[in-house]
Amino acid sequence: MQSHPHTFSCSTSHLTKHYLNNGAPLKTLASLRKPLSGTGVIIRRFPSGLKQINRRGAINSATEPQNSSNSAEKTRKVVEHICLLKAKVDLSDKDEKDMLDFLYTCQYQMRGILAISLGRISNQNLENYTHAVFMRFQKREDLVKFYENPFYLGVLKDHVTSFCHELTYVDYESQVEDDILPIFRKGEEFNFGVEFILLIAFKDSSLMEAANDALTSFEKLLMEFPSLIVQSTRGLNFNHGSKDYTHAVVIRFRSSDAFDIFMGSSEYRDIWTSFTNIRIT
Repeated sequence: MQSHPHTFSCSTSHLTKHYLNNGAPLKTLASLRKPLSGTGVIIRRFPSGLKQINRRGAINSATEPQNSSNSAEKTRKVVEHICLLKAKVDLSDKDEKDMLDFLYTCQYQMRGILAISLGRISNQNLENYTHAVFMRFQKREDLVKFYENPFYLGVLKDHVTSFCHELTYVDYESQVEDDILPIFRKGEEFNFGVEFILLIAFKDSSLMEAANDALTSFEKLLMEFPSLIVQSTRGLNFNHGSKDYTHAVVIRFRSSDAFDIFMGSSEYRDIWTSFTNIRIT
């Protein structure tokens, strides 16, 4: 089995009015009628064999600023797949390792998987998710084949559903720079840093236009920080079997320092403060 040098840190919020929650890596907002909720997952990438669980542990940084994929004119469409799992409390270390190893090996058993990250969520969250999986596919057809693939279905039956009592899926289309390294998430930029997965739920369809405007503003903001961000994607969840979340954002930060700087910036706070002005009529 292949090693998977990823651990996850997850934080969830269902705030009513106030924004400030300085200790949480995820800050989402909702009005008094709660039109919005969210889940944030942080993936920290380290050299093979090194795992990091404590969020305030060692910092890996890329000191040389490079061009973010967001600034490229020529792009390629990709399909992003996210799965959050709730493992049973009696999951043994061996069963956990087997579960993650078999899921990781899926990329070698079928075509269409361009990249994969997976691991244990290291901190508590309101939904009690324990593990997370992120995959990138070339196109929707590849994702459909993945869901139906006998090897994957066997992994779920023998190594996942026996040890988990809930799985949540989010799938969305996005675009990345049309170059082999950003498409496959390879190269020096993807060997270190922090990956942040933000799942958002807009509870009322009347908010979709405002939601898209806010996410567009968020994307423009990300383009202003090429020294902090390697790559970002966002999109509308098209998984009909999962209505828990309507949108998803995945951001690869260059380092833990870059992640903290961005999350603590006034520009980031101002983007999400706009949600306090959204009301359900």
